[in-house]
Amino acid sequence: MLYGNTIKTLGSSLDYAIRRNEQIATNIANVDTPNYKAKDIAFKDILNEKLRTSLQAKRTHEKHLPFQIETRTYHTFLKKNLQYNHNGNNVDIDKEMANLAKNQIYYQSLVDRMNGKFTDLQTVIRGGR
Repeated sequence: MLYGNTIKTLGSSLDYAIRRNEQIATNIANVDTPNYKAKDIAFKDILNEKLRTSLQAKRTHEKHLPFQIETRTYHTFLKKNLQYNHNGNNVDIDKEMANLAKNQIYYQSLVDRMNGKFTDLQTVIRGGR
């Protein structure tokens, strides 16, 4: 496979960044919505998915525990923030804006890395020119 699993991994990471950006945007949009609870996307499920697909565990004895990892890639969860606004929601606009900026930097670095891989491939196709 071309570049091993690099392109697939970068694609999955981009998908995660997009989903997280959507969730952050939803939190920001609901900053004034009464009783809205902020949500986030869990990275742990993505890591488990990568481990499940790239590491093949083998049971060598029937008494060994089976290796089973959930197949969901993303998990949305309510943030455990105990500070609530006057209207009952827990969206912290400053934290959400910081998370949005951090996620955008992460996304852009993934795009740059993927572009680099395609540029390398293009150079090879052109014979090094």
